[in-house]
Amino acid sequence: MLIQAITLFPEMFDSITRYGVTGRALKQNLWQFQAINPRRFADNKLGYIDDRPFGGGPGMIMMAPPLQAAIEEAKQQQKTGSGRVIYLSPQGMPLTHAKAAELAGLDNIILLCGRYEGIDERLLQSSVDEEISIGDFVVSGGELPAMMLMDAVLRLIPGVLGDAQSAEQDSFSDGLLDCPHYTRPIEFQGMEVPEVLRTGNHGLIAEWRLKESLRRTLERRPDLLAKRSLIPKESRLLEAIKEAIKQEQQDSQS
Repeated sequence: MLIQAITLFPEMFDSITRYGVTGRALKQNLWQFQAINPRRFADNKLGYIDDRPFGGGPGMIMMAPPLQAAIEEAKQQQKTGSGRVIYLSPQGMPLTHAKAAELAGLDNIILLCGRYEGIDERLLQSSVDEEISIGDFVVSGGELPAMMLMDAVLRLIPGVLGDAQSAEQDSFSDGLLDCPHYTRPIEFQGMEVPEVLRTGNHGLIAEWRLKESLRRTLERRPDLLAKRSLIPKESRLLEAIKEAIKQEQQDSQS
């Protein structure tokens, strides 16, 4: 996979290209990266690529021509020349595990990182395939959201993680939040590792983990359960969880 970022601050991407599992995977040639600075395509000596908005208002708007030229150069660097252009924007569709998995199946991704008050709408209409948001908040630029998207996508590429099952068992991979995890020591600050995890009984452990995933999802993200088609085992465990919670509430009131 080749990921290209159109950005005014290429150096920011050092954190994902030089460190951690993504940096190691880049060295192993499991993916490639290229940053393209749109200032190279400015029509002035100072490299300005922004201007005041028509109609007035605060801030500056990134101009369409230099960004269009940067996108065209990005596509020329690709073997297929048809990378999907994604604009990181709070107005986009939310980034989900399913979207990350979809993007992980592509050969080329071009990430357009905005700055200032935004980008000329005409470029978004003519040259951007989709807009993606990482949450209902605003940050100073698209670089940090782009790196979050990259990390979510790259960890799904075979070989990037040391253990392929790590990605398969993460939160959201099966529509549920992940279960709690424990490691040594057995006792920490008066709290012990659950007994079931020390039994060596893989069947009981698997059921405990599923039950805890359901419990955590019910408590923290019930909206995920509302959209999920439960298998019989999950329905049974979920009903047991609800009964236990109901009993705990009754006990606390008595």
